[in-house]
Amino acid sequence: MAALLLLAACKPPPTDEDITRFELADIGSGPSKPIDSPDTENALWAYSTARPGRIIYGNAGEAPLLAITCDEDEATPAVRITRFAAADEGAGAMLALIGNGHRSRLKVDAVPLGDGFLWEGSFAPDDPQLEVLTGRRGVTATIPGAGILTLNPSDKPSELIEACRGDDQPEAVAEDFLPEPDLSDEPFQ
Repeated sequence: MAALLLLAACKPPPTDEDITRFELADIGSGPSKPIDSPDTENALWAYSTARPGRIIYGNAGEAPLLAITCDEDEATPAVRITRFAAADEGAGAMLALIGNGHRSRLKVDAVPLGDGFLWEGSFAPDDPQLEVLTGRRGVTATIPGAGILTLNPSDKPSELIEACRGDDQPEAVAEDFLPEPDLSDEPFQ
């Protein structure tokens, strides 16, 4: 644990600003080419400064790999999971999550972003399928064609989901927060 804290001190966790580095593959006439599984040995979770109720996961200085958001703007809160991997227009898939003594399959769809599409799904905060993210162990996440994403252990996903359910708000310290980029004028590159 001390080694992870020292590593985090040397390299800041991913930020929402790193989203601008995410590249969506050009959409051709057929399915997109599968991508390799990303290296997540040193990946970290971080809170967004601009979007309360959002955490992002990825390697320092690189585009994020995954985001979890508690959308409370609607009448009923929802947990939104975004996998920053290119998707084909109109595609749907199952996000398979394994860890913490659970196995879940969550429906995700290709949603437009800039000139391309990425994977995203929204779920009721009390959906038992989200329990896979509420433990203290690592989780693997897979979407067909998007490789295997290993989510390193952290309390942040559990805290965010619990808060979205109406339980206690997560207690974060200043170094857990990162700024969010303004993406209104610039699509992912």
